[in-house]
Amino acid sequence: MNELRVYIPATVAMLRELNADGELAAITGTAFALTPALRESYATGGEEELEYVAMLDAAKASLRLLGTELTTDPDVPMRRAVIAADVDGVELRPDLDHSVVKLAGPVPLKVIASVHLDTEEAAVAVRAAVAAVDAADMGDPDAEFVLGDAEDHELAWYAPQELPFLLELL
Repeated sequence: MNELRVYIPATVAMLRELNADGELAAITGTAFALTPALRESYATGGEEELEYVAMLDAAKASLRLLGTELTTDPDVPMRRAVIAADVDGVELRPDLDHSVVKLAGPVPLKVIASVHLDTEEAAVAVRAAVAAVDAADMGDPDAEFVLGDAEDHELAWYAPQELPFLLELL
């Protein structure tokens, strides 16, 4: 597949790794993108709207990564993170979900278009969503409401060159 904009779920710890190493290996190579399957699953919506859907899918996956980090570090920053990058060698994974793709390898900093991160105001809602995300996936309406509270917080946008300064301020 040709170059594609992908949305990689991440955490603050992963952003620190990206900043230190100059590249990021997505967990299990998983990212999200505007795929043909995602496009077909929506009756309407332009390119930008559907890319936003893929980014929200990555933000939801970030909740799961935060949950994993919480098992070893109770002080992990409760902020969803998503990295947008333009990469080649993406494999479609419609067997997993409409927007899921598998990356060919680590993503170098030079192909990253932007970094998206929750603001501090989202921390309480994100912590609650981390605990509720699995139940929400199983259709629990209360858990879906909790997840919605976190999703009501827009991720802030940062240019890749702002990453060192952003991390310094956290």
